[in-house]
Amino acid sequence: MDIGTTILLIFFGYLCGSIPFSVLVGRLAGAGDIRLVGDHNPGATNVLRAAGWGWAVPAILLDFFKGALPVGMAWFYIGIHSWALAPIALAPVAGHIWSPWLRFRGGKAVATTFGIWGGLTIGAGPTILGLLIGIGFSLLSSSGWAVLLAFCGFGVFLWREFVGTNPVFAWIWAGNMILLVWTHRRDFGSRPRIRSGLLARFRK
Repeated sequence: MDIGTTILLIFFGYLCGSIPFSVLVGRLAGAGDIRLVGDHNPGATNVLRAAGWGWAVPAILLDFFKGALPVGMAWFYIGIHSWALAPIALAPVAGHIWSPWLRFRGGKAVATTFGIWGGLTIGAGPTILGLLIGIGFSLLSSSGWAVLLAFCGFGVFLWREFVGTNPVFAWIWAGNMILLVWTHRRDFGSRPRIRSGLLARFRK
């Protein structure tokens, strides 16, 4: 595949990822600017805080599919399985984090991360990642450390199931990890802590 096509697909992925669906859904819900609540990020979690689950679910799905669509198109439809897939797959996540529509200030890109792995693995990646994040949040009080723990476990899953067939998955995982660490960097100022309720159960 020529470099021009690769650049075009990277731009398309970035453009898809940059659409601030959660901000738009929040305004459609009549909740105003969701960046004024919670952690002030333009993500679906603040749609939940401002407008409830009825609006948070479509925001999550839109953030998921803006990652899944360009990556799935490149992987399944166009058939890009070379090193070029890595920047194409990471582009929607980068677009969400540094959206030009929000003065290059975006969200934490968790839902879009689910999307790119959905585009690459259909249901397998999002299912395993979802289970691991659920475990991470049940164990740790910090969202950043929970996501980091889950994504490390997800890397083990990818290594066992996909990396042997196509090593580019390892590069995509590594790049995705760096981006998630960046978006959660404020959480790493303190050490990971086990949830207090969980500790209380073990002390009984």
